[in-house]
Amino acid sequence: MELRQMEYLVAVAEEGHFTRAAALCGVTQSGLSAAIRNLEKELGASLFSRTTRQVALTDAGRALLPFARRMLAQASAGRDAVARASQQLSGRLRLGSEQCLGVIDVGPLLERFRLRYPLVDVQFTQAGSAELATQVRAGDLDVAFLATTEHLGSLRRLELGRRPVVALAHPTDDLARSPQVSWEDLAARDFVDFREPWAIRRLVDDAFADRHLERRVRMSVDDVHTLLDFVQRGLGVAVVPQHVAAKPQAAGLAILELPAGGAPEWVVSAVSGASAAPTAVRLLELLGEANLAVAQPA
Repeated sequence: MELRQMEYLVAVAEEGHFTRAAALCGVTQSGLSAAIRNLEKELGASLFSRTTRQVALTDAGRALLPFARRMLAQASAGRDAVARASQQLSGRLRLGSEQCLGVIDVGPLLERFRLRYPLVDVQFTQAGSAELATQVRAGDLDVAFLATTEHLGSLRRLELGRRPVVALAHPTDDLARSPQVSWEDLAARDFVDFREPWAIRRLVDDAFADRHLERRVRMSVDDVHTLLDFVQRGLGVAVVPQHVAAKPQAAGLAILELPAGGAPEWVVSAVSGASAAPTAVRLLELLGEANLAVAQPA
């Protein structure tokens, strides 16, 4: 059975007339009639009863009609899908991300997006999670990758993954003698940490506050490599997501597990407004493609 034959079958059934059906399909009446006869021959059954006044479906024709409609609907849907895929996406994508999220590799993701959608104007900014959430709420960003679940309000959130946090200390620190450290022990040390806008700072601040402990942040930084360099120089300890401790710049540092009970987690999400821009939707679709955007758990 051919799609053209199904189109003719539906047209004749709806019009009840071969001439009108042929005009509707843009073919000659003889061509349409020949196609219907060939279909009846193929199926071994008459599909229409023909009189001088009307054309009506037979029982066999009525049985075939819903399948014919379904074939035409599927063909139409297929054409629409091809048209959408063939149409070049354009416009603007405003993306923000906190640095070194671990769960997602933003660079390869943006590279793949630019290759697939070269007409889109991609704008990227790096900032702390709280600031990024504010920018998405204000409509200044279409989508952001961040590491907080707080104060998101009505923003749409797609969790991408989570990691534990660990403590880092200089190998000569007394804390390095044990693979695990308590929050009370850490509170007695000077800290190297990020400034307040960054997610890990808020995470660690809350962890100490929940335990009614105070800590001394002596060094506040804005990038991971500076933080690791300062810990390497014995300027303080740090609490970081697990993937940061695996960086080459952390080699030689003592990696200390934190008590399991109530330990905070590094939770990475993609957030967007209530109505995401088409460019943001396409970007998020790329996240599901194997190993191109999402880092595998350690």
